[in-house]
Amino acid sequence: MKSTINIIKHSGEIQEFDLEKLKSSLRRAKADESLVLLIADEVQNNLVEGMTTKQIYKMAFKILRGKATATASRYKLKKALMQLGPSGFPFEKLVGQLLAHEGFETEVGVFVQGNCVQHEVDVVAQKDNHHYMIECKYHSDQGRFCNVKIPLYIQSRFLDVEIEWKKQQGHDTKMHKGWVYTNTRFTADALQYGNCVNLGLASWDYPKGNGIKERIDKVGMHPLTALTTLTKSEKTKLLDKGIVLCKEIHEHHEFLDQIGISRERKKIVLEDCQELCSTN
Repeated sequence: MKSTINIIKHSGEIQEFDLEKLKSSLRRAKADESLVLLIADEVQNNLVEGMTTKQIYKMAFKILRGKATATASRYKLKKALMQLGPSGFPFEKLVGQLLAHEGFETEVGVFVQGNCVQHEVDVVAQKDNHHYMIECKYHSDQGRFCNVKIPLYIQSRFLDVEIEWKKQQGHDTKMHKGWVYTNTRFTADALQYGNCVNLGLASWDYPKGNGIKERIDKVGMHPLTALTTLTKSEKTKLLDKGIVLCKEIHEHHEFLDQIGISRERKKIVLEDCQELCSTN
């Protein structure tokens, strides 16, 4: 292989392939070092000019799936979030559960009275002196980013709600804040505007080091769509029942019985769920 190979990102942008970046993503998925090196060698030996990041991902994922299913599930987290649709409600529930695990009291899908009009809010979260209005922007295509129109719209809604919240007893000293959560990314102007007006922003990899991917991995709140031991149809049946997280399956084994999973397969699925829920 020549020293420099250019690959094509999902956006169409051309960039130099970075082997260390691949290794880092595998380590984040908790692959052991021997497996990281095995996959890195396999990808490097089969890499050709103009290969897409999607093709590279598929190559790495295929090896992981055959050797460590729970690790493969962690590795496919981004894709798993894309598979929560099409309604976007499972993503809202995931955000609510994530915040609840972080100590917030949460409500998902509620109507909140503003100063001028009533608003349907995806998640309302409270902890200590913090009171948040959160809107979730879900995309099934990783190439779709949240542009500046989204935070502009959300901020205007939040300001209307904040006026009403401040009228409530005990809220004069609370810190009220609007947030936007997305499973993809924000454009540069969306980030600039959000930070300028103190609107909270959370995306796949923002804020750096504390994006949605890091927070999910940290607390073991993986969506069930990450499981490689369930079929697409079985995942859809669970999502239709309002079940979103591997954690829910781990805590309620009967959910698998309800969709007709055999005893033998149930054991395998539950083992993966238990490993994904682990925060070690």
